[in-house]
Amino acid sequence: MSTVGIIGGGLGGLAAAATLAARGHKVTLLEKNGWLGGKAAVLEEQGFRFDMGPTILTMPRVLERVFGESGRNLGDYLDLRRLDPQWRCFYDDGTVLDLRNDPKEARAAIAALNAEDGPGFDRFMEVANRLSTVSDKFFFWKSVEDLRDTMNMKENFSLSTLSDVMALRMHRTVAGQIKKDIRDPRVRQMLEHFIQYVGSSPLASPAVLCGIAQMQQGEGVWYPMGGTRAVPVALTRLGEELGVDYRTGVDVQRIVVEDGRAVAVEADGEVMRFDKVVSNMDSVRTYKELIGGSAWTDFGYQKREAACSGVVLYLGLNKAYEHIAHHNFVFSRDPEEEFDAIYDRGVPAPDPTAYIAAPMRTEAGSPTACAPEGGEALYILVHTPHLRDGHDWSKMLPEYRQVIMDKLARAAGMEDLEERIVFERTLTPQDIHDRYKVLDGAIYGLVSHGKMMGAFKPGNRSRQVGDLYLAGGSAHPGPGMPMALMSGWIAADSLHQDAIANEPAMAAE
Repeated sequence: MSTVGIIGGGLGGLAAAATLAARGHKVTLLEKNGWLGGKAAVLEEQGFRFDMGPTILTMPRVLERVFGESGRNLGDYLDLRRLDPQWRCFYDDGTVLDLRNDPKEARAAIAALNAEDGPGFDRFMEVANRLSTVSDKFFFWKSVEDLRDTMNMKENFSLSTLSDVMALRMHRTVAGQIKKDIRDPRVRQMLEHFIQYVGSSPLASPAVLCGIAQMQQGEGVWYPMGGTRAVPVALTRLGEELGVDYRTGVDVQRIVVEDGRAVAVEADGEVMRFDKVVSNMDSVRTYKELIGGSAWTDFGYQKREAACSGVVLYLGLNKAYEHIAHHNFVFSRDPEEEFDAIYDRGVPAPDPTAYIAAPMRTEAGSPTACAPEGGEALYILVHTPHLRDGHDWSKMLPEYRQVIMDKLARAAGMEDLEERIVFERTLTPQDIHDRYKVLDGAIYGLVSHGKMMGAFKPGNRSRQVGDLYLAGGSAHPGPGMPMALMSGWIAADSLHQDAIANEPAMAAE
């Protein structure tokens, strides 16, 4: 089998490494930071532990497939707990709405706000279920870059295929689809927030992404005991058992391309030759910074805008808030004002939505507790624009931190939050840009805007460079924990299929 060099040890890179090693390839993974897991890093200090990046895990079947490649049982590596409620939502008018794990209970809570929205939620979830099914059929588990990769209309055309195409609702946005079924603005705002998993505006993203709602409502929200950091730890352990060579503290400067094919990686002055290369670095930065030349010129995503970034507050509290759930959203007073600021004007929203993770709701009393008894390790994320000219977050952060604190006091009943804080760290868009080599500090890769093409990202099998494969949140199928993990599996599967196809030709030589 092939020798494979993987650039970057984020979730996509780790999933690709384990999958390829399970299929017999010799894998070397190169990571510039001192840890593996990329944005799924951990902060531990003064008795508190914080997941620094992703905190919501859905679609555990993706992890099950990765571990299943080598005949392993996911449960032997991770202790996953299904959460209920999935989210707790707070609004400026004092409303508190739980998105329950049981769809019938979720429907009842929604109908309690507006009776007409009970049937409306049913209709919306029917659409979301159909879109999820179509995505599984045409979009997931294979390298996709545009409509040509989803289906062969000449070979596969049928009434069933036509029905699937029509189900994609290419004439609608996420917000437009939700508005069709839901009347209450609070319920709309909650359902529109599924699109924030991909860091985009529901006003501009294609309706096919409503399928995310089914992926969560149908398959649940899960928490790995020990935090989401436990996921890359488990993947690393799996890779070690399969013989993956992990090398941290290695900064890659170049992918060496000869005769249109990736043949080596240059890192810290050393050129390492491989049969094939997988890049888990941001796709745009991979082509621009590691390859350049005609491949960068021919790359079709230079003009696609980066998705949003964010400010994260890591707050260690000496006293927990009992009225919040594990996952919470404190919604903005006006979502259109919020999205216009972030995505159109490129400025921090004056009244943002704040996401709060409070994992002690699940971990209290366990050996993995992330805070001292009675305390809490809060993760607070507010989306911001990706980095623009003139953004200096060393100057912007203090004022915006106060905007966030005022929001939590006003809408989430956390008036005394300042008095409870005994430890604090922050992460800004500039920090994210520098720490993770992502495009313009974007957490979620490329924005998913556009009714026709918004759902598409760079394919996992490069069209510009032979023997190069892409993984991670900026490659197909996109950002979020399950999608980044799936991208790694797809990159590995594409590479493996190509290696098998080339074996007869290599033997003939």
